[in-house]
Amino acid sequence: MKQAEKIDILKQLVEINSVNGNELTVSKFIADKLAEHHIDSTIDAFGEHRANLVAEIGDAQDTRVLAFEGHQDTVALGDEDKWTHEPLKFTVDGDKAFGRGTADMKSGLAAQVIAIIELVEENVPISGKVRLIATAGEEYGTPGANRLNEQGIAKDVSAMLVGEPTGGEVIFAHSGSLNYQVKSYGKAVHSSAPEKGINAINGIVQYINRENSLFDEVEEDKYLGPVKHSVTLIKGGDQVNIIPDYAEIYGNIRPTLKFDNAHVIDRINQVVERINKDTQYQLEFSIIHNFYPVETDPDNDFIRLVMDSAKSNYLDRQPKLSIINGATDASVFIQSNSDMPVAILGPDAWSEAHQIDEYTTLTSFFETIKTYKTIATKYFA
Repeated sequence: MKQAEKIDILKQLVEINSVNGNELTVSKFIADKLAEHHIDSTIDAFGEHRANLVAEIGDAQDTRVLAFEGHQDTVALGDEDKWTHEPLKFTVDGDKAFGRGTADMKSGLAAQVIAIIELVEENVPISGKVRLIATAGEEYGTPGANRLNEQGIAKDVSAMLVGEPTGGEVIFAHSGSLNYQVKSYGKAVHSSAPEKGINAINGIVQYINRENSLFDEVEEDKYLGPVKHSVTLIKGGDQVNIIPDYAEIYGNIRPTLKFDNAHVIDRINQVVERINKDTQYQLEFSIIHNFYPVETDPDNDFIRLVMDSAKSNYLDRQPKLSIINGATDASVFIQSNSDMPVAILGPDAWSEAHQIDEYTTLTSFFETIKTYKTIATKYFA
């Protein structure tokens, strides 16, 4: 495939508005592009204009399945007036290609699609299967990944390569992400007689004071370090002279493999139950999103293969092993296949994801395509 055609695939993907939705249009485009090269795919449509896509190549003579995984949605466009280039118009300026999703992660997704096409066109022997998994809604709630996981799409995967933007760095571990809510119920009275009421805000304060040191004694993970946690939103009260009978907070926690989601949830439940028992306040804890940590030993054969392939193909930089604190779709798929090694590798640039004037570089895009092909070729060699 010529470079101009590769750029055109990325261009068309970026110019499809898939802000946390409309993945069906993306899936249809990918399916049509694969079909042009005689590669079958399946579109799993659900909801309103939402869809996952799955495609496979290979002889399946052995049982190994290498998954290329990516998401089709993007975050919101933000203030369009602040963009130097239109967010839904693919604009090339030198080596940089601008547009929403160029980094996160339509460049990675396009690279996966192109790699699969070229593996077939070049008759590269694939004794097992290379499976493309393109999901809906990774940026909020992972409905696509959850749906596919329930269908068992990752149960037989022997290794997974996630195409999020990493600038050519090989990510072997990332934390989980747990979003939660704590509600506080009290009794409303006029502020002239606060002793007759129960101030729901004070119940929230009880929790916040304990949350601050909730994980202080937790042992750090070998690779991901400490459990990171924050209270990020707070709401309470309707009128300045009324004792509020309701308040709520939202928080985010980054579980590690050493202290995983189940341990985090249990720790919060203990605190809430203690406050409810020992005070007049009544709190209620609920989970909003629950993404699991992903961690593969950096000495794992698959991580070594990905690292060697990156070093061979990213010629304008020095790839290295690293970790991140952001979750990916792998947080979902690892729940049904806990032994599956996972590597995250993609083009430029993580720092540009979700930003105004988001961009990728064409150099890293082409290097990523080559790297994905090398990984698949060597994995089945």
